[in-house]
Amino acid sequence: MNARKPVILRAKKYSQGYLMVSRVIPVDDFDLVIFGATGDLARRKILPSLFRRFHAGQMPDQARVIGAARSEHDEASFRAFVLEALKEFARVKGAKASDYKAFVARLDYVTLDARGTEGWEALKALCGRGATRAFYFSVGPSLFEDLAKRLHKYGLAGEETRIVVEKPFGRDLASAKALNAALARHFDESQIYRIDHYLGKETVQNLMAVRFGNMLFEPLWNSQYIDHIQVTVAETVGVAGRGEYYDRSGAMRDMVQNHLMQLLCLIAMEPPARFEPDAVRDEKLKVIRALEPVGPKDYVRGQYGGDEDHASYFDDVGDEDSTTESFIALKAHISNWRWAGTPFYLRTGKRLKNRASEIAVVFKDTPHNIFGDDAGRHRNILSIRLQPNEGIELGVTIKEPGPGGMRLIDVPLDMSFAEALGPDGEDVPDAYERLIMDVIRGNQTLFMRDDEVEAAWRWTDPIIAGWEERREAPLPYEPDSAGPDDALMLMHRDGRRWREIKE
Repeated sequence: MNARKPVILRAKKYSQGYLMVSRVIPVDDFDLVIFGATGDLARRKILPSLFRRFHAGQMPDQARVIGAARSEHDEASFRAFVLEALKEFARVKGAKASDYKAFVARLDYVTLDARGTEGWEALKALCGRGATRAFYFSVGPSLFEDLAKRLHKYGLAGEETRIVVEKPFGRDLASAKALNAALARHFDESQIYRIDHYLGKETVQNLMAVRFGNMLFEPLWNSQYIDHIQVTVAETVGVAGRGEYYDRSGAMRDMVQNHLMQLLCLIAMEPPARFEPDAVRDEKLKVIRALEPVGPKDYVRGQYGGDEDHASYFDDVGDEDSTTESFIALKAHISNWRWAGTPFYLRTGKRLKNRASEIAVVFKDTPHNIFGDDAGRHRNILSIRLQPNEGIELGVTIKEPGPGGMRLIDVPLDMSFAEALGPDGEDVPDAYERLIMDVIRGNQTLFMRDDEVEAAWRWTDPIIAGWEERREAPLPYEPDSAGPDDALMLMHRDGRRWREIKE
């Protein structure tokens, strides 16, 4: 076991007069191999995130990044490829041309066949040091077992080896079980990191800090005080460019089963005994297992149409008979003492009016209004914004200024990270930065466990099977809207309203 390295503290004096400290936590020397290194995910997210960590001083001097893919590259052409990707996607304040060159000098490349023998001996030669080894499977799930098998065959897997697998992790319970079993044949569960980038978002982690680090909220975090909770993940883009994948998946499999499920777990889980991987994941698992089945009256599926400015879903996927949903809204209930009677409303969709991700905790009205009917109805709402402007907002009721009697209004107590944290808040690390470094550190807290994935599919599968058996077609909705009108009724019939989708 390597000795724990010291934390580097960088103090900065801000204009407000207080001192903020940014922390760069060194990690042990490592080799990171990216399978699928020339793919879109590596180009847009993985490699830029590594450069940002390099620029922040978090990569040890001997750490190396090795690309591996079917594409015919030599070392020079791969470095040129990465340099172009960094210029496009790695926007780093203060980065110089020399920084980019210094990072790509850390890169190696191997042309490799995941199902054959080409490149494996060369990869073994590059990974000959005693450093921590991490293998990022930035490829389709069909290659997971082939890669895992060859890592063992060529002597690349040891106790310090970690593998990172991307979603989709199965398309139903049966396939998820098969994938888990395939990986378990070659690696221990402690070595498998199932990544969901939503868990790496700074605001998502702040959700846990707000809940469990403040006495103000946790006593109120239950059905006695909370009326309902809304989780919205809205996108303005369509599915063009990934239509073939998306049409086999849909919003339920692509977003609800993983991203929104993870957010739901963090909102609803009981306080873990400690902030450790299995303690946190045990509590998340309890939430999933407590979810009640969702019937047809409690969900709405939609599919975006087209107009002069936007292609329709049919056009984007090339199938006018498609019944795959690009939008879903549903009401979920958790059967436990904390949440009995408090509904959770989840919605996500493509081609909506704004890009926004928000968790809104809507508290109940005061039990008795002492100010009369003229004061109106008021309630507190805690809004946690995940994107694009990350931050937390608490709606508080105050008296309207002026001599006009006791008229009440709701005002926000707003903490955007960019404003509250000064210069450091303007450059919040990307989710992949945090998660990749957690892999190197061997910290699985923000990664899904095998039983957690299977439990999520166990809840999701009957919902999908139900609408497939009934041959339900998704409802059309206009682009740049809030989704189908029936989604509004999902809440209106409960006497509630969706929050506006706004940036």
